[in-house]
Amino acid sequence: MPEESLQEKTEEPTPRRREEARKRGQVAKSREVAAVAVLSGGLLAFVLGGQYILTQLFVTYRVFFNLSTWRGLDIYAAQGILWLAVKLAIKALLPLLIFLLPVAFLSLYLQVGSVAAWESLLPKAERIDPIKGFKRLFSLPSLVELLKSILKILLISWVAYLVISSEKEKVLLLARSEVPELGRALFILARNLFFKTLIALLVLAILDFLFQRWETERQLRMTREELKEELKQTEGDPWVKSRIRQIQRAMAQRRMMAEVPKADVVITNPVHYAVALKYEMEEMPAPKVLAKGQGKVALRIREIAEENGVPVVENPPLAQALYQEVEIGEFIPAELYQAVAEVLAYVYRLKGKVS
Repeated sequence: MPEESLQEKTEEPTPRRREEARKRGQVAKSREVAAVAVLSGGLLAFVLGGQYILTQLFVTYRVFFNLSTWRGLDIYAAQGILWLAVKLAIKALLPLLIFLLPVAFLSLYLQVGSVAAWESLLPKAERIDPIKGFKRLFSLPSLVELLKSILKILLISWVAYLVISSEKEKVLLLARSEVPELGRALFILARNLFFKTLIALLVLAILDFLFQRWETERQLRMTREELKEELKQTEGDPWVKSRIRQIQRAMAQRRMMAEVPKADVVITNPVHYAVALKYEMEEMPAPKVLAKGQGKVALRIREIAEENGVPVVENPPLAQALYQEVEIGEFIPAELYQAVAEVLAYVYRLKGKVS
């Protein structure tokens, strides 16, 4: 078994891992919340349009049973009666179905948002693997689903028993009632049963949603090795990044060294620091630092300057100040004007003597 699989998943999931999980459809969603939403929508539909639904169902009942008593009824007439009853039943229940469909979608959307998990629809061999299927059968989520189903059955049965027990005298009298009265009584009984069942299932749905969130977070947690591997993929291998920085520094140094021959003077420490300056009175507001360095870089700047006839002036305080306060490509600050001007004047006099 790989060493990584033996490690505990102690690290919080990264945003990238969460995003990949959403693409696979691995999000915290509870079917119990959707069931409660549909039940709530059904209860609301019955409250608002229950009279219409019951009237249509009563019409269906009368048409079906009145026509079915015709004498000389043959197979074709029976088919016609059945089809008419189906159409009337659809007419009675279609508004309810149209209302509940968006309720079901809305309940899922409020839980997970917009998730297009096309990857989860692709066929995978592991889904038909009997060994993995057996493991999933006895996994924690499967056990929770089994316990949840048993609990729902017991809960609904208990609520139904309490409701019917409290109305048992009225239920027994329904056998002697006319159809309209029977329909109204059943409607009231069903509404009470729906409402009390809904309250019980709402508690179960909240607990299930919290469990689904906990289970999803548990599955998304990462080992330290997984976290390191993802950091390598997203931010790059540290060795590669270090190598890239080395190459970038080398390229920048080569470009800097190419500017040294253009300098008017190189001020040194004499060996610890070296700063190359250039000043064009008509184009620059102040002298500019073309290159600077310390240690081996300073020695190389000095060597290039000597090879190209650029004057090298030893001024340790000025060299140190320029190195620490001015970046490459910047103009010197005002407080260094006087000291630099004296060096440039010396260089210009030196060039005048040479010429």
